[in-house]
Amino acid sequence: MEITLLSSPSPIHRRLYLRHRAARFFAGPSSTLLGTHGRTTSYKHPILRTSYQAPQFSMQGISKKLENVSWLFDSPKLFIRNKFRRDVVVRSELTSAGSAEDGYLLPELKVESKVRGACFYVVTAFSAIFLFVLMVVGHPLVLLFDRYRRKFHHFIAKMWAALTVAPFFKIEFEGLENLPPPDTPAVYVSNHQSFLDIYTLLTLGRSFKFISKTGIFLFPIIGWAMFLLGVIPLKRMDSRSQLDCLKRCMDFIKKGASVFFFPEGTRSKDGKLGTFKKGAFSVAAKTNAPLVPITLIGTGQIMPAGKEGIVNVGSVKVVIHKPILGKEPDMLCKEARKTIESALTQS
Repeated sequence: MEITLLSSPSPIHRRLYLRHRAARFFAGPSSTLLGTHGRTTSYKHPILRTSYQAPQFSMQGISKKLENVSWLFDSPKLFIRNKFRRDVVVRSELTSAGSAEDGYLLPELKVESKVRGACFYVVTAFSAIFLFVLMVVGHPLVLLFDRYRRKFHHFIAKMWAALTVAPFFKIEFEGLENLPPPDTPAVYVSNHQSFLDIYTLLTLGRSFKFISKTGIFLFPIIGWAMFLLGVIPLKRMDSRSQLDCLKRCMDFIKKGASVFFFPEGTRSKDGKLGTFKKGAFSVAAKTNAPLVPITLIGTGQIMPAGKEGIVNVGSVKVVIHKPILGKEPDMLCKEARKTIESALTQS
């Protein structure tokens, strides 16, 4: 903590107004009065040593952590009753702990972004309610004729995503020719920046199975729709659940469906590409399915991770790269990460 003497109060920091009268320290028997010379009074204390000379006052070399400020005010053995003419500002070291360059370079948070965020969820909720009814009605036929791919459900999911994002941002696609044929099972992987990644990927219209943590399935409408889509549940910290998830992914590919992974395992808060987990690449290697890397650009700027209540103005770009084939998970992982990262750095 830094204590700085200012000639006028600062509107940013906390203020302690102390007027000049007298300095009286009650600190128990361990406090000793050293002497009084004219208008100068000095005190000695095992915790605090301060000299007071009117009308000037200086406290130098005091450096304590913020949580230890209580010794100055709340200690039952030490009470400060002195008041001074000038204003004293207590400035926390925490004010300089952050950096303007940390994380995304986001525009200043405005009321407009919050309003857009509220409208976004209103649109997605009303769209989901209406379209979910269609999914429920068509579900028996889907189970009879298309149990694994569930193209009808994914078509409805594409409509839901397109209706939701259309009023708020545009999506630009690059490399659509690199997508495998719709009936070709494949393993798709991409970077993960935002909650909006799911909406963006659903607009591709491909019938791939996402992997989601089990808690999401409990959400009304959205969670139920995920169940009808055949999304694969995963308990992140459960090794048995992870193994079962990979087995289900391989089973889906063998039966003609595609699967989608976010190899980072979580959303990036600064836009940088994180470490890739090997699960997706093991599935691709063992099933000999094509691995399709996808780079998502801009979703983290519009709705940053941890700030799902706002929607900033912006646009999204989806770059679909050429499929990668191979039987070595490490090679696939390295190549896919390099490909995705190259598009990120060029944006």
